[in-house]
Amino acid sequence: MSRAITHLLIGGLIIMTMGVPAATTANENDLKLTIVNPKNLYDPTPNGYSTAVIVPREGRVAYISGQGGQDSSGALSPDFAVQVQQAYANLRTALDALGARPDQVAKLTVFVVDHDMSKLEVLTRNVKEMFGAALPAQTLIPVPKLAIDPMLFEVDAVVMLE
Repeated sequence: MSRAITHLLIGGLIIMTMGVPAATTANENDLKLTIVNPKNLYDPTPNGYSTAVIVPREGRVAYISGQGGQDSSGALSPDFAVQVQQAYANLRTALDALGARPDQVAKLTVFVVDHDMSKLEVLTRNVKEMFGAALPAQTLIPVPKLAIDPMLFEVDAVVMLE
């Protein structure tokens, strides 16, 4: 078993099928996420997220466990920006292992140790670099600490598989 697959299994990757009838076939357009940003709400796109995302009925959903800023050896930089960049690289590796693309991510939850407004620019830049215009729904949760003391950032994802 490859190292990436082992890490995904240990990390708790869960894939769930959501009511896909065996006889159903869906065309490519049926399996696109629908991004919803109501005009009467604040526009979240400059901050790197969407208000809501709809997963089509025919889609399968995968849940990717929290990805921190550890490199392949498990080392963590003490720098917040480096950890965020590495965490999104790790998320991309998990997506690749599923055969998924960033535009298939419906929801992100990010956890930031000792969050303050200075960290938003780093977060927004990394999200926009990875997702472009297909910004997922997203929740940021400030926390006092994460699973390992030097961790400053963690991101998990809900992904629609085709």
